[in-house]
Amino acid sequence: MHASEAPGPPRPGTGDPALTTGGLARRLGVSPTTLRSWDRRYGMGPAARADGRHRRWTPEDVRMLETMCRLTASGVPPAEAAEAARAAREGAARTAARHPADLAPAPPRPANGAALAVPDGVSPDEVRLAARGLGRAAVRLDAGAVGERLEGAMTRYGLLAAWQEIMVPTLHAVGRRWASAGDRYVAVEHLLSWQVSTTLRRHTRRPTTTAGSAGPGPVLLACVPGEQHTLALEALDAALSRRGVPTRMFGAAVPVEALLPAVRRLGPAAVMLWAQARSTANPPLAEHVAAMEWGVKGARAQPLTLLGGPGWSGRPSRGMLRPTALAEAVDILTTGYDSALSSSLP
Repeated sequence: MHASEAPGPPRPGTGDPALTTGGLARRLGVSPTTLRSWDRRYGMGPAARADGRHRRWTPEDVRMLETMCRLTASGVPPAEAAEAARAAREGAARTAARHPADLAPAPPRPANGAALAVPDGVSPDEVRLAARGLGRAAVRLDAGAVGERLEGAMTRYGLLAAWQEIMVPTLHAVGRRWASAGDRYVAVEHLLSWQVSTTLRRHTRRPTTTAGSAGPGPVLLACVPGEQHTLALEALDAALSRRGVPTRMFGAAVPVEALLPAVRRLGPAAVMLWAQARSTANPPLAEHVAAMEWGVKGARAQPLTLLGGPGWSGRPSRGMLRPTALAEAVDILTTGYDSALSSSLP
């Protein structure tokens, strides 16, 4: 390495050395002339310059240009890509959070202090790179690559970890980008959601019991009226099927006129009601379901009722359970079903 191309000293308070233009060009696979041209035309230069003259590219600058390269490679016009990339850097500087324009989800962080839901020997960096690759494939609208990466994640990490640490962060990043970019980004979100749904259904096993069989009723999974988001329930359905817990998946926007008769007819061991948005959460409906009873006098049964999704946040639960992650919901419902099964045995 030539002395003039050596990385600069670390920035104060970090261990990250700044790159020279030549070093950054090699890293990105573009020429130094291209970087200078982007600086002149689109203001894509480093946030600061060493000694006021020499370009020194910080990690934030590098991420900005990686975003620029990724967007232009996916067909976004350079001026629009530059605007999105600059906004990403500025947003990161203000909030210390990754901007939606960058589809690489933030490094996974354990919920409630728990360890990441990945097998031993798998590092957070590996999980982050897997999510980054999934997001890039979605941006390219490469359905084959998206499907392959999802299958690879299921094989490598298992269903629970693949959902919680890879699918969810990538879906959130794509959704935020859609919100900031408008309808021109809807194809990416729809393609990714469809591929996630396809993968989850492929890994859902057939019910182990049939209608009218002895034992407790199945676990009933339904979105509340008006709620169209089903992916979390599809993940739960797949996970429960792999635990041998029978389910009835009713999907999106189940009307009250259909939900309540289904509960009476099936006598479910448990009911999960999903509300992604606060506007769709319906506490009176949830309370009504939780209070429903069936069976002969003296042996009446009620469903274990769970409220899933951020729409229920801040709403009173009145004895209903509110799991915060897929693994927690799976454990609660498996335990509840096993308990109901034990109680039904002679």
